[in-house]
Amino acid sequence: MFEFITNDDSDRGQVGIGTLIVFIAMVLVAAIAAGVLINTAGFLQSQAEATGQESTDLVSERIDVTSSVGIVNNSSTGNLAEIRVGVAGAAGSNQIDLSSATIQAVGPNGQENLIFTGTNQTNTTVESGATVLTNTSDIPDGGFAVQDSSGDFVPASEAVLNDEERFTVVFNPETAPFGGGVDSNEYFGESDSSSLDIVSPSGATTSVELRAPDLFNEDGEAVRL
Repeated sequence: MFEFITNDDSDRGQVGIGTLIVFIAMVLVAAIAAGVLINTAGFLQSQAEATGQESTDLVSERIDVTSSVGIVNNSSTGNLAEIRVGVAGAAGSNQIDLSSATIQAVGPNGQENLIFTGTNQTNTTVESGATVLTNTSDIPDGGFAVQDSSGDFVPASEAVLNDEERFTVVFNPETAPFGGGVDSNEYFGESDSSSLDIVSPSGATTSVELRAPDLFNEDGEAVRL
């Protein structure tokens, strides 16, 4: 009437349960491993896309230099009144905000990191509700300004390079590192040289060398640097 479980049958049942437990554990480990691999793959894909975009920006979001000239202030003393560097966006570039660019300059009086200046400066006038520079001599130490094709200094909101806009980056030759600093009466002039690294907001760098002629001929003339 009753069946008794022999030891052999009991052992087989225990082995089967043990195998099932091992199988379930293997499935859980595989699922966890798969989740880790998926997360890692997603992270690597995101990182690769970000790196690719950064690399693209470094190539395409570059500022091209089209000209570099100086305007003579006094030919007898050999001083410049302005240093002017024409800039445009590189071929295929998107809009480039010059107000967010930095310029690493090395000149006769050391090295400086120059930033955009165009508003809230002293010796300025108010136009259209915004305070803007009116003269190159207003550009303070540590700064550069931007002029449009009409020769007007522009505020930060308008200093944006695109396919149609070109600008001139303007430096005060009295400010360091070109001269000795504002009110120093020491200007960038004859035979002086300087190097500029123009760094766009994306980090793309354009280098330009400035070298003034050994002799200026007349006041107000434009000389190639």
